[in-house]
Amino acid sequence: MRILLAEDERSLSKAIIHILEKNHYSADAVYDGKEALEYLRTGIYDALILDVMMPVMDGIQVLQQLRREKNTIPVLILTAKAEVDDKVLGLDSGANDYLTKPFDTKELLARLRAMTRKSSCQSTTLHFGNISLDCAAFTLSSPDGSFRLTNKEFQMMQILLSNPSGIVPTERFLEKIWGYDSDAEINVVWVYISYLRKKLNALGSNIRITAVRNTGYRLEEIL
Repeated sequence: MRILLAEDERSLSKAIIHILEKNHYSADAVYDGKEALEYLRTGIYDALILDVMMPVMDGIQVLQQLRREKNTIPVLILTAKAEVDDKVLGLDSGANDYLTKPFDTKELLARLRAMTRKSSCQSTTLHFGNISLDCAAFTLSSPDGSFRLTNKEFQMMQILLSNPSGIVPTERFLEKIWGYDSDAEINVVWVYISYLRKKLNALGSNIRITAVRNTGYRLEEIL
């Protein structure tokens, strides 16, 4: 799952990005409202954490513009503005949740999970064939055993299992996991696919990851 953080206080932004990545999210940071809108228009993000007091465009203006554009991305406002009227304005402008600074890391993550529950991991566990992916424990399992996946392995497997039998373009992996501005080369996707194939083989999986020439990858059951 890829998160966009719009927060102009750079030290706080860096700390939040670290928290998100440590908890198996991919995340990008922007520092003003106009930049946030430009990034969100790429369509690669699953959620937005949005500060209110930002330069160029404030968070409320960003939120109102998003909703005018029919963008339904889940938005968590994270701000020092703690008055009831501020919260009402944020929620009435289209925010899904509102959290004030200073905040507890556990609460931030819990609110983010609740807000995105209807996204790619609609249930706690995803299944295909004899393989299960526990989205809370980041564990890939079969009747023969289990592996705790790394951050990028987990996100890649989550995307594949959320689109069973569907083709996932290679570029989608790059955008969703490495980021829109990443310098990562396309062969890094193949490297992580190779890691997952080895784990599936070790688990005695009855599914495999198949390459679709010049397109991407998909899961298929082994008959």
